[in-house]
Amino acid sequence: MTQLQTIVVVGGSYAGTWIVDQLAPHVHRTHNVVLIEKNSHMQHLFMFPRISVVAGFTEKAFIPYTNAFHGAPPYSTSIVQGVVSAVLPDRVVLESGRSICYDYLVMATGTGALPLELTTKQENVTSKLTLQERIRIARDVVVVGGGAYGIQLAFDTKEVYPSKNVTLVHSREQLMPRFHPRLHSIVVDRAITLGVTVILGHRVKVPFGGFPNSGQPFGVELADGRCIPADVAVSCIGGTPLSSPLLALSPTSVDPKSKLIRVKPTLQIVDPLFPRIFAIGDVAETGAHNAAGPAHRQAEVAARNIARMIAGESPTIYVPAIHKIRLSLGLHFYVVFENPEDGKTRMYECRVQRVWARRAPGVTDYRL
Repeated sequence: MTQLQTIVVVGGSYAGTWIVDQLAPHVHRTHNVVLIEKNSHMQHLFMFPRISVVAGFTEKAFIPYTNAFHGAPPYSTSIVQGVVSAVLPDRVVLESGRSICYDYLVMATGTGALPLELTTKQENVTSKLTLQERIRIARDVVVVGGGAYGIQLAFDTKEVYPSKNVTLVHSREQLMPRFHPRLHSIVVDRAITLGVTVILGHRVKVPFGGFPNSGQPFGVELADGRCIPADVAVSCIGGTPLSSPLLALSPTSVDPKSKLIRVKPTLQIVDPLFPRIFAIGDVAETGAHNAAGPAHRQAEVAARNIARMIAGESPTIYVPAIHKIRLSLGLHFYVVFENPEDGKTRMYECRVQRVWARRAPGVTDYRL
């Protein structure tokens, strides 16, 4: 019986789990798919702002991997809980010392805080319950970071606890800076409606070791010397791309400033020495914004390309879509926003241009 080869996927969030879903049915006759993930359970990150404030369903945000790939052929997938410390030309090395050989490798590690640690569901649930209680008893809540996570956390807090003073601080002049300024205006208008104080263009001095959320009042210091009163402060600045395991093997494939993994349009890393290593999701420099939608599309392209390479065919390319987001602005209010293609809003045309492109491609005479 022929020994099956191995495809290793590092990272079990949206991109990593989706590429396993896509790969296993197509390659199971020749390859096993091994997922390596540091967390014991898949984390539904979109719930994290809400379960930081709202009680009653915290456990639902952490989903067991027990039967995660039930749609895959039997015995075609396996899951290893571990932290990858190094990528070598033919295997990955875990912090435990274990090595797992690969024929194809997909880095779907996302972003996060270093150093990485193995986590359990109970540890993560306890952390969120602790934050819920700290916010519940606080009078002044400060949220640092004007991305989706920070906006949702601040707005949920103010809606659940209208009497609390909630301040959202962002270092840039525009919230959600990767999107058209119109989204910023929508968010600011909603903040005014809820009563959330928004401070823009000011950096926060985050203390070494984090904010002292011990239950005693303290001050959140801005770079200009101002101090915002707080009983609890939450940093939602975002994590670092978790590309370091690849750095020693292929330093040219990791951007020294952003730490993103540089990839070709095929989602292979740029280093020609390693055509069988791919990177997708938030850790990859694809031109897409960080969200589940782009991660899913990248997973589909990378899975298709691996299957094509196994079959001796050339890989296809990934084309980033227009930035689009479904952004929660409170418990019962959200906005679906899509960046306009030419930088100008076209809502007054009811998006008819997209229908023309799909049903009458190349036609520019709209009188026909």
